[in-house]
Amino acid sequence: MNPADLAAIVAESVHEAVNSGTIAATPPESLQVERSRHRSHGDYSSNVALQIAKSAGIPARAVAELLAPIVSAAAGVQKAEVAGPGFLNITLESAAKGAVAREIVLADTEYGRTNHIDGPRLNLEFVSANPTGPVHIGGARWAVVGDALARLLEAAGADVTREYYFNDAGMQIDRFARSLLASAKNAPVPEDGYRGAYLQEIAGAVLKRRPEALGLTDSAALKVFRVEGTSLMFDEIKASLAEFGTHFDVYFNEKDLHEGGDLHATVARLREGGHVFEAEGAVWLRTTDFGDDKDRVLLKSDGSWTYFTADCAYYLNKRSRGFEKVVIMLGADHAGYVGRMKAMAACLGDDPEHNLEILIGQLVNLVRDGQPVRMSKRAGTVVTLEDLVEAVGVDAARYALARACVDSTIDLDIDLLTKQSNENPVFYVQYAHARLCAVQRKAQETGARRGGPDDFEPSLLSHEREADLLSVLGEFPQIVATAAALREPHRVARYLEQLAGTYHRFYDDCRVLPRDGEEPNSLTRARLWLTDASRVVLRNGLNLLGVSAPERM
Repeated sequence: MNPADLAAIVAESVHEAVNSGTIAATPPESLQVERSRHRSHGDYSSNVALQIAKSAGIPARAVAELLAPIVSAAAGVQKAEVAGPGFLNITLESAAKGAVAREIVLADTEYGRTNHIDGPRLNLEFVSANPTGPVHIGGARWAVVGDALARLLEAAGADVTREYYFNDAGMQIDRFARSLLASAKNAPVPEDGYRGAYLQEIAGAVLKRRPEALGLTDSAALKVFRVEGTSLMFDEIKASLAEFGTHFDVYFNEKDLHEGGDLHATVARLREGGHVFEAEGAVWLRTTDFGDDKDRVLLKSDGSWTYFTADCAYYLNKRSRGFEKVVIMLGADHAGYVGRMKAMAACLGDDPEHNLEILIGQLVNLVRDGQPVRMSKRAGTVVTLEDLVEAVGVDAARYALARACVDSTIDLDIDLLTKQSNENPVFYVQYAHARLCAVQRKAQETGARRGGPDDFEPSLLSHEREADLLSVLGEFPQIVATAAALREPHRVARYLEQLAGTYHRFYDDCRVLPRDGEEPNSLTRARLWLTDASRVVLRNGLNLLGVSAPERM
């Protein structure tokens, strides 16, 4: 029995008490049970009595005393006791607790998947780095967190499309083209240009494609370097993200908004809503009507569009493609975008709290020998995704970036992340999975097989360490659902570390395989089911983070 099953039992008990007239109260819309911190307080605890005490008109403890006998009578429950001001401490029968292992093994890759978020189609945009250089370490954080969040949302039942916005229009592309042309000519890079060894690489690749480019006029050559250089840079970005385990369903080009008339259509839509005005020779959107700190220019007095106009058109494009919820992940340097984007959604007639969600992530620093790694050998000015992978590997990088809350700035310690020891969180979790696989192999070699479901006796899993492990395993679906709902993939990583530690303690105290000369028995088979369940959950959890689950280390 997992926490969700027990929560359903408690809910049914409340309805039974209300329907029978035992309690005159309004049942709560939702309730949860939590694993007890101390085994002496039972396996789980519920505060449902405190939730309904006001509507019942009696103290919460009195409500709990009325509910306890009903919960105690439910199948799989050993007892329910009243504690404190009105908590229900619930102890399960060993067979009910142990049955979680069978449920997990039989569900296999599906264990942890729910329908908690069975709602609107969701568009998740992340990374979207400018195609003017390699993905920097901040983009690497979003590559992991965005990918992990998409996996979590899908595991929780959501329909998710991963999208990358390719900013191939605007002044930054002009500067990139000028920088490439200067590099190709071995001339000084423009003062406002980009720098780094990668420019020489891209410029050389452009000339390999278009060897005649340097013989053209500067304007014609710039056009070549703009088109070809941007294409090559974006191919490199996509390749580096793919090698990092991050893939997208849609790559959207900003220039398509300009060339397809979307910007004009969007301004017309905003004008129809009465939110557009003209002043100082420019066209403005009155975003202050919806909480923005100032109104925003859509069309400058020189006739050029602003970046904000493209943002408006892009949002409207997503909504027109049938996405009811648009989620955008941005770095800390874009925190100021939240107010204007929310106001823009309101100007378009949307509910900005329902249709648009913006997540802001903090900075990432790479540290070696206690000192920050400040610059890339290749990019010259920033630490890149490639630098990170070269330093610690894909798995360590992904896990380290995923296990930290995005609200906090993090320092990734190269020395720690390359250690093959329990100090390294990813090693600790992966080693636990490898250890579980080793137990399975040893069991196969010695003939100690777990057998089929009919050979499993869950009531034998009565040791305290077994109960602890079963409780942690049973929480996985709720961890996944909560992490998805709160947009916090780090909850999964921290859970996996807890699970790894709980399994290690179980393995140390509970012999799984028989000693030499001993025959496997029912307890051996039960513990092999528990071991296999632990392996399944560790693997499923690592997969949600895009981290491998090695069978040998």
